[in-house]
Amino acid sequence: MAKFTPNRPVPVSDLVSDLLDPVLRKRAGISVGLVQSWEEVVGPRLAVISRPQKIQWPNRHDEDAFEPAVLVIACEGMAALHIQHETSEIIGRVNAFLGYNAIGRIRIVQKPVRTAAIPPRPRLKPLSEAEAAKLSGKVSAIENEELRASLERLGRSVLGERRRKH
Repeated sequence: MAKFTPNRPVPVSDLVSDLLDPVLRKRAGISVGLVQSWEEVVGPRLAVISRPQKIQWPNRHDEDAFEPAVLVIACEGMAALHIQHETSEIIGRVNAFLGYNAIGRIRIVQKPVRTAAIPPRPRLKPLSEAEAAKLSGKVSAIENEELRASLERLGRSVLGERRRKH
């Protein structure tokens, strides 16, 4: 838990996590750590189309018998099919993240998943003829055609970015 000290700044995210974690654990049975690390757990492809919603723990009748929980994942439309096909891998990754075999099944709920919009790539300014000729002259000594073309693309993007900022 992050402690507030008057002479030392504490990241707001640490303070918020400390406040929200007990509430989420009580209401949804899930920790902030799993929600925040969802992209690391399932990978960027699945993280964009899904999010963990809650962990449903079974009622415990006998203290000795441990039954794994159900992870409820919210996703949109056709993403449910992708999640369904990778269920066993997701269960393994979540259990590895939690440190023990807590999850035994996944339940998929189709609902809108709000994600931050990916900003469009900035358009680069086209190079002048002199700049393009100078760049071509610098990479012309490279014998491998693929490497030469790749370095020329890199040079165009670097020079185009510099021109865009100024």
